[in-house]
Amino acid sequence: MIKNRNSKIAKRKSSKQLHKTDTQKRVIRTILVIGALSLIIIFFFGDHGLYQLYTLKKERVQIQNQINNLRKEKIELENEKTKLQTDYKYIEELAREKYRMAKKGEKVFKVIERKNDY
Repeated sequence: MIKNRNSKIAKRKSSKQLHKTDTQKRVIRTILVIGALSLIIIFFFGDHGLYQLYTLKKERVQIQNQINNLRKEKIELENEKTKLQTDYKYIEELAREKYRMAKKGEKVFKVIERKNDY
């Protein structure tokens, strides 16, 4: 009877220890899972994460395109500047078209488009 009682007490202690170790394992797993999820979230969405890298690359491409467009515009403006400094025919043409100027004896006609009021 004493052996039977001792074996029951031993079983209770071992089941309590097993329960404690199972609980500890669950807590440790939960902490590890939360830690892993936190690291994954930081890896993708942090200040230096993949999403930030993607947006920076996209922004870089847009800025590079703007730079290329501004370079083209600069070249065009420099060409026009050169024409305005040296090409008198271009200056005359520009004055006639843009400022409606004419030489002596020429007549300038202004065409007014009619708006259709239907």
